[in-house]
Amino acid sequence: MILEVAMLDVRAGQTGAFEGAFREAAPILSGMPGYLGHELQRCVERPNRYVLLVRWRTLEDHTVGFRGSAGYQRWKALLHHFYDPFPTVEHFALPETFA
Repeated sequence: MILEVAMLDVRAGQTGAFEGAFREAAPILSGMPGYLGHELQRCVERPNRYVLLVRWRTLEDHTVGFRGSAGYQRWKALLHHFYDPFPTVEHFALPETFA
């Protein structure tokens, strides 16, 4: 399992619109092959910052499958204009000693 971690900084005054757009975009994500689950959390100290955690079966399910899909184009149209700066996205896996 791969954990995608995206830090999302939303433009000031746009958090309500972002959350609404994310609700609309979430089914795109959850319908992707290899998708295992996700959560979006809002930062307590910095209310314009969110963290998106997405669990994928493989790295390629995210980097090739999702990002190469028509659904991703819709995802981008719904969400990418809210970010400043553009999100940092990293992928994590359990160390072999814990797997």
